[in-house]
Amino acid sequence: MAISRAQLLKELLPGLNALFGMEYSRYDDEHSEIYETESSDRSFEEEVKLSGFDAAPVKDEGDAISYDAAQESFTARYNHETIAMGFAITEEAMEDNLYDSLSARYTKALARAMAHTKQVKAVVPLNTGFDTYQSGDGVTLFSTAHPLVGGGTNSNRPSTHVDLNETSLEAAVIQIGKWTDERGLMIAARPQTLVIPPDLQFVAQRVMKSELRPGTADNDVNAVRTMGVVPGGTVVNHYLTDTDGWFLLTDIPNGMKHFNRVALETSMDGDFDTGNVRYKARERYSFGVSDPLGIWGTSGA
Repeated sequence: MAISRAQLLKELLPGLNALFGMEYSRYDDEHSEIYETESSDRSFEEEVKLSGFDAAPVKDEGDAISYDAAQESFTARYNHETIAMGFAITEEAMEDNLYDSLSARYTKALARAMAHTKQVKAVVPLNTGFDTYQSGDGVTLFSTAHPLVGGGTNSNRPSTHVDLNETSLEAAVIQIGKWTDERGLMIAARPQTLVIPPDLQFVAQRVMKSELRPGTADNDVNAVRTMGVVPGGTVVNHYLTDTDGWFLLTDIPNGMKHFNRVALETSMDGDFDTGNVRYKARERYSFGVSDPLGIWGTSGA
């Protein structure tokens, strides 16, 4: 009894799905080391930053209590994108029992394409945050003048871009520790993780891990290491385009956000006119920044 196309489709789909999953899981989800992931059930998401309250004043005897009100500072919007791609196997290839080798080859390529696109989109805020990518407050993500509701600004980049070394890292830690909230109250922010391109992995190792100060003949201890000022260590992101740019993720909540609208899904069907079998992969997600103080960065000297 001949095997019908309908039977062949049912037999082919489980193998393709299993192979797709195996290939996709081999890629490191490097975005997960930068972003906090949340699920979404809408076409877009918006997050509003509130200003909080001003410093509490002294109340003199008999005077009325002073009242304050939180204000909306700005809104960060996430528009989910649909990422999809597919391939087709001809009816003749299936008839000649070539679909096993073809499907294996095409499925691996499709997995690489989907993974690559996701990682490239994840680093768009970092790669373009010094010139074009803006945060919700209307200035570039990495700016020396993030406006505050109460007046004044915060800066999440150096006034002059610097290469990664002991001095520049210490200066960044100090700068982050001086940030204030929207009303000018100190927030005691701290760096958590150093994010670098592959080109800086050896420099970062020397700066972060040397027992003594790197690049000097002194016998001073390496304060960056002994004080543990970057407790999350270093992560290398292979999709960063600036070879000497580097970034510090901070402990500010609701900083870098990734919304997952529809998880990666695969499907398969047959085309009646051509007899081809079509296989596709599809997912919906968005990457962005709610609070720009969730990250500090420099493009390097």
